[in-house]
Amino acid sequence: MLRSYLVALSAVLLLGACNPTVRIEAPDKPIEINMTLNIKHEILVKVEKEVQQLFDSKKGLF
Repeated sequence: MLRSYLVALSAVLLLGACNPTVRIEAPDKPIEINMTLNIKHEILVKVEKEVQQLFDSKKGLF
């Protein structure tokens, strides 16, 4: 009887030691996000006006 208690106790202790541990901690340094953005914007209004003026000045171009 004592032997079965010891076996049961040792089994409980061994299974208790196999319990996985998950820790969620806040980082001690701030989170840094590095982003490289390339923004290209073309203004076509001026070119369109110049082309319109070219078409207006040379009626027989096309």
